Amino acid sequence: MPELPDITIYVEQLERRIVGQTLEKLEIAKPFVLRTFDPPVAEVVGTAVIGVRRMGKRIVLALEGERFIVIHLMIAGRLRWRAPAAKLPPKGSILAKLAFASGVLVLTEAGTTRRASMHLVRGEDALRQFDRGGLEVLSAPLAEFAARLRSENHTLKRALADPRLFGGIGNAYSDEILHRARLSPVMLTRRLGDAEIERLFAATRATLEEWTSRLRAEAGESFPEKVTAFRAEMAVHGRYGEPCRVCEAPVQRIRYASNETNYCARCQTGGKLLADRALSRLLGKDWPKSIDDIE
Repeated sequence: MPELPDITIYVEQLERRIVGQTLEKLEIAKPFVLRTFDPPVAEVVGTAVIGVRRMGKRIVLALEGERFIVIHLMIAGRLRWRAPAAKLPPKGSILAKLAFASGVLVLTEAGTTRRASMHLVRGEDALRQFDRGGLEVLSAPLAEFAARLRSENHTLKRALADPRLFGGIGNAYSDEILHRARLSPVMLTRRLGDAEIERLFAATRATLEEWTSRLRAEAGESFPEKVTAFRAEMAVHGRYGEPCRVCEAPVQRIRYASNETNYCARCQTGGKLLADRALSRLLGKDWPKSIDDIE
């Protein structure tokens, strides 16, 4: 799922291409993607884009007359930009097309899950329903971060990725943040001391800023085409079994449903292996307790 760094680059590239441009056509290729009926499509066509913003993990296109297009990419949704008359992505992957004089913005989704969405919204009051209330860490002070973190007692992994608590952070960057902070993903938020919270705050800001800068440099003047949650330069996310970039111990994982948490036992849990719900049940007493038992 695209997270804050990816969404930020999408927003910046869209600002350069469509702000001030008139939406000439909005074509809904897959009816399920459009989740609203008011305002109708015909009402937003012919209006100019006056701004683009990020709202958590959503992208908001602001149009004249306080009308908005809200796009949520979810896991497999992506945005593609094509010059006028250029070849479009495969037809089966296209959910919607937004045509401007400068080019076409194409919303695509891989696979068959079909979770990406688009909402047409009238007025700022209606737009607020899409704001999950997550704290924007890059602009928040430490005290506000600490208060939000301690407001509920969850594991750190769950808290960081909860859009009601923190905006724009998901599965991938929560792994990277916790590795940088040297904290266990299953540690409970209300058990953190002040020094640990300060370390987590610094790691969160540094990770998001570093990856935003990295992706901005990678994109350059081009619209991002390779938006992915798995990048070779990441410290632990998506690197199960590979050596930790700090201590070279093999990266571990916890799998649950369709999600996976990656962590370094030596750097984050004092060498303790966290129980994988499926595998640890299968192995029972044979489940290794320490990273030293498997090295």
